Amino acid sequence: MSPEILNALTRSRSYGIQRRKFLTTANFAASQASTKESQSPLCLVASVQPVSIAINEAASIGVHTFVRVGSTAAIQENIECGDLIFSSAAVRLDGTSNCYIMPEYPAVASFEVLQALIEAAESLGIKNYHVSITATTADFYAGQSRHTTANYQSSTENLLSLLKRAKVLNFEMETATLFTLASLYGLRAGSVCAVFANRCRNEFRTEAGEENAMMVANEAIKILREWDKKKMREERRWLFPSLVNTR
Repeated sequence: MSPEILNALTRSRSYGIQRRKFLTTANFAASQASTKESQSPLCLVASVQPVSIAINEAASIGVHTFVRVGSTAAIQENIECGDLIFSSAAVRLDGTSNCYIMPEYPAVASFEVLQALIEAAESLGIKNYHVSITATTADFYAGQSRHTTANYQSSTENLLSLLKRAKVLNFEMETATLFTLASLYGLRAGSVCAVFANRCRNEFRTEAGEENAMMVANEAIKILREWDKKKMREERRWLFPSLVNTR
């Protein structure tokens, strides 16, 4: 990885315990995904707070594709700890994205990145994944309907049941910001999260599915590289099924 990319991705000091994994994964992605045809690197972003710093800094030096890799809490009964969730879109409760665009603007994954994540999981034999809508919140406690200090009654105490009825799969804290900024900047973005908890069943398992999430993300980056080369060779702007199947 070039010093410019590394400096941009490490400028914030708020990485916490996942900083080492973030740097390792980002280094692998950038080194594997840079090509002679396209010198702009792809990038992985894992649990950076605030994620908007990483996106703005990396985009300013030419990074065009982002994959969030992180952990999440499921809010549907059928999702097990250790499963993976690929977000197709996100409910924008993050707050940060409102600084960039009105709240009605959708936070959606790049079609190509989402398809690459699914393809990666299938090619690796990982079947325990789910694809649907995520809720990105600005807060871990009241923002996700958790009990707060002194049992303070927050305005969001019914949020979990509301989102569950709306078929939202999970809570996390980065994806909506990533998707919104990527769309605004004309970049590609996707998100894969390992389920550490199921809020409906009161289950929690630290690091469950973490290795699978990182393997899927890295494989997806390699798949995207191959698809990008096919688009360039065939002079196509958009990916479509028959193009993927060409030799």
